[in-house]
Amino acid sequence: MQQSIGTVRTTESVLLTNRVLRNTDALLSMTLIFSAFTAWVAMAINMRPLGWMITLGVYFGLLFITTKLRNSVWGIASVFALTGFLGLTIGPYVNLVTHAYSNGHEIVMMALGGTGVTFLALSGFALTTRKDFSGIGKFLMVGILVAFLASIGNIFFQIPALSLAVSGMFIMLMAGLILYQTQQIVNGGETNYLMATVTLYIAIYNMFMSLLHLLSVFMGED
Repeated sequence: MQQSIGTVRTTESVLLTNRVLRNTDALLSMTLIFSAFTAWVAMAINMRPLGWMITLGVYFGLLFITTKLRNSVWGIASVFALTGFLGLTIGPYVNLVTHAYSNGHEIVMMALGGTGVTFLALSGFALTTRKDFSGIGKFLMVGILVAFLASIGNIFFQIPALSLAVSGMFIMLMAGLILYQTQQIVNGGETNYLMATVTLYIAIYNMFMSLLHLLSVFMGED
C-alpha cells in the first residue's frame, strides 16, 4: 500500500514538473517575442533612453506586482507588462550601438546569437547533467546584489574598467542563474511557471545587454 502511494506521488511530481517546464517554455517564448516587438517599437519611434531611476522604479514595481499576482490569471498580464517594458529599454540602446559604430548591426546580431546559443546550451546542460546546482543559489543572490550595487555606483563614478567588470560579472552570474533556475524546475524546486519565466527572462535580458556592451567596447568600429 505504501509503495502504491509513493508511486502515485512520484507520478504526480513528474507530471507537475513536466507541466511547469512546458508552460515556462511556452510563456518564455511568447514574452521574448513580445519584448522584441516593444524593442522594435522603441527603435522605430527613436525613443530616448529612460532615466535609470525611472527604469528601476518601473521594473521593481512591475516585479512586485507580478510576484503578488503569481497565482492569479492576472499574473500573466503582469509578466507581459514587465517583459514588454524591459523590451522598451532595449530599443534605445540598440539604436545607440547601430548608429555609433559602422558595424553596429553586426554587433547586435552577435550579441543576440551569443545570448541565444548560451541559453540553449546551459538549459540543455541543466536538463541532462547529474550535477546539483542547488548550492549556488545563495552565491548567485549575493553576486547579483554586488554587481547591481556596483552598476549603480558606476553611474556616479563613470569608471570604464568598472563598467566592463560589471558586464562580465553579469554574464557569468546570469549563466549560473539559468543553470540554477532550470534545474529548480526539473527537480520540483520551482512550481510556479510565471516566476520561472520571469527569472529566466531577466537572466536572458541581462546577459544580452551585458554582452552587447562588451562587444561594443571591444569590437565597435567607428
